[in-house]
Amino acid sequence: MSQTKIWTASGALESVTYPPETLWEIVTNAIVHRDYSISDDVHIHIYDNRIEVTSPGRLPGYVTVDNILDVRYARNPRILWVLSRYKDPPNKDIGEGLNTAFQKMKEWRLQSPVVRAEGNYVKVTIPHAPLATPAEAMLEFLTTNGTITNRQARDLTGIKSENAIRSELNKLRDAGLIELVPELKGSKAAWRRVPG
Repeated sequence: MSQTKIWTASGALESVTYPPETLWEIVTNAIVHRDYSISDDVHIHIYDNRIEVTSPGRLPGYVTVDNILDVRYARNPRILWVLSRYKDPPNKDIGEGLNTAFQKMKEWRLQSPVVRAEGNYVKVTIPHAPLATPAEAMLEFLTTNGTITNRQARDLTGIKSENAIRSELNKLRDAGLIELVPELKGSKAAWRRVPG
C-alpha cells in the first residue's frame, strides 16, 4: 500500500495510508468471527483506492449489516474465551472492535468501511476516500494548488472513472466556480478557480 501514491487536498502526492487500528480490527474480526465450518480462507485484497476483507460465513445470529455496530454476538465463543486469557489480547471485547475501526476512519477524515453480506461471505470494504464531497475536496485542492487535472481529481476523490470526474468538474464549472486553463490542452488540460 505504501507504494501507491495519490493526490491529496493539500496538493501533495502522498502514499495511501489507513488507520492501523481499522485494519487490525477488521482483519482480526474476520479471523475470529468467521465460520470455520466453511473450507475457505479469509481473503484480503488491496487496491489503489480500497482494501477488501472477505470472511467465510454469513453474519451470525441476529446481526445484520444495518445493526452490526450496535449488537453483540459471538459465533466462536471458545476462541474469544481463549484470546481473552492473553495478557494483551489481539482483539477487543465483543462489539468494540468494529466501533473502533469506524471511529478511526472518521478521525482520519476517511469514509466509513462498508459491510456487505454476499452469499456465504461477509465482505468489508475499507475505502480510501475523503469524507468531503468530491466538489469540496477539489475546491480545497485548488485553494492550495492553483490547478487540478482530471487525474489529480480522481486520486483525490476516489472516483476512478474519467467520465464521472469530468461530470463533477463540469458541475463546478456550471456553478461558475472553476474554468479550464486556456493555455493547457490535451493531456495537460487542467482546471483553476474562476478569478474574483
